[in-house]
Amino acid sequence: MELLALVCVFSALYFIFIMWKLFDERRDQECYILDYQCHKPTDDRKLDTEFSGEIIKRTKNLGLLEYQFLLKAIVSSGIGEQTYAPRIMFSGRESCPTLNDSISEMEEFFHDSIKKLLDRSGISPSEVDVLVVNVSMFASVPSLSSRIINHYKMREDIKVFNLSGMGCSASLISVDIVKNIFKSHRNVYALVVTSESLSPNWYSGNARSMILANCLFRSGGCAILLTNKRALKHRAMFKLKCLVRTHHGGRDDSYGCCIQQEDTQGYLGFHLDKFLPKAATRAFVDNLRVISPKILPIRELMRFLLVTLVKKKTSSQQSTKGGAISSPSPKPVINFKTGVDHFCIHTGGKAVIDGIGLNLGLSEYDLEPARMTLHRFGNTSASSLWYVLGYMEAKKRLKKGNTVLMISFGAGFKCNSCLLEVVRDLGDENVWKEDIATYPPKTLTNPFLEMFGWIRQEDPSTFNLDNYLNL
Repeated sequence: MELLALVCVFSALYFIFIMWKLFDERRDQECYILDYQCHKPTDDRKLDTEFSGEIIKRTKNLGLLEYQFLLKAIVSSGIGEQTYAPRIMFSGRESCPTLNDSISEMEEFFHDSIKKLLDRSGISPSEVDVLVVNVSMFASVPSLSSRIINHYKMREDIKVFNLSGMGCSASLISVDIVKNIFKSHRNVYALVVTSESLSPNWYSGNARSMILANCLFRSGGCAILLTNKRALKHRAMFKLKCLVRTHHGGRDDSYGCCIQQEDTQGYLGFHLDKFLPKAATRAFVDNLRVISPKILPIRELMRFLLVTLVKKKTSSQQSTKGGAISSPSPKPVINFKTGVDHFCIHTGGKAVIDGIGLNLGLSEYDLEPARMTLHRFGNTSASSLWYVLGYMEAKKRLKKGNTVLMISFGAGFKCNSCLLEVVRDLGDENVWKEDIATYPPKTLTNPFLEMFGWIRQEDPSTFNLDNYLNL
């Protein structure tokens, strides 16, 4: 009898031990964002209206129709006069870049942002266990990640991932890689470096679907420090709650709507197809279907389900009776604000921000961080989400316990999203330090129309390109 009791006690203790071990391991798999540092290039790289006009003038393949298209695109883009371009633009060599131009652009960002991030965090380069670098449209040998390792003299056993071709959604892909590494390794520091090299990617042709990229993309980048160290969770800024990736590369129309290619004249550029908005919407909807149950309260999901069922039943009854429907009732929508406090939206352009705002029923307050980031920094590709997050922090919107939904799109075609929980009240100085007091400005209208609006009245039959180039 005593032996049986001893066996039972031992079995119970063993069960408790196994459960505790599973729980303890689970806690070590959490993904915390300790800090992040967005890159702010020097003022001599600012791309104002007058200099933008100079760049357009020296692009000799453009004609009046292209000038008019560019004017319309840039005026409606939502981009201001303080965005940054690579140095090659200011030396007038954008049409003939060298390998050194591309490497120098990346190293200027690496040496600035990574150093500031590690210094502020008190972490030495030798303590970094994982390095993930994503730069989509430039690859070098040795890799960009190897250049970082060499410059900072990182450890020989560091786990390294160098991503290319992932587009504007690459930073969340990088975070997902880190999250999965954290599942099998304890007490790890991970460094994510996200940027885009514009030096080798200026389009010199005249295809409208490709010159649009010249208007939208600007220089920038971000370095992000993550960990799963339980002891550091109170120092962290954010905790990753969930991350969902949607990839429509299997659909030909989605695959080809956002692609790097040569035009009919052999000029290399980035083609943005007319199907792009539809592809983005489709990927966005599929992504929301997966992430919604993970981030929204049950009561909101049940409400949406009941409203949908009632609407379907009502429509079915009206169809059966053959009665005319006076006016279609609006589609049921999920209220994402029941589970999300802040929305961090990719600055792909004014139309992207407007579209997401319309689909999610967001207010101008919700869209303000993305609009202001687009105006101040432009579309900095995969790093743009972190500039938007920085705006929220600089405005002291992020309070302990708040949640932030990040939404990004990328070539492929991809839609990636994640939910972050704010671990402590935030309002530290960041890349917005010198500008936040002036944002939002009274108007987002840029002066391109005022300076170059005359070109809209020009007649194609009498327009003299040489006269325009000599202005």
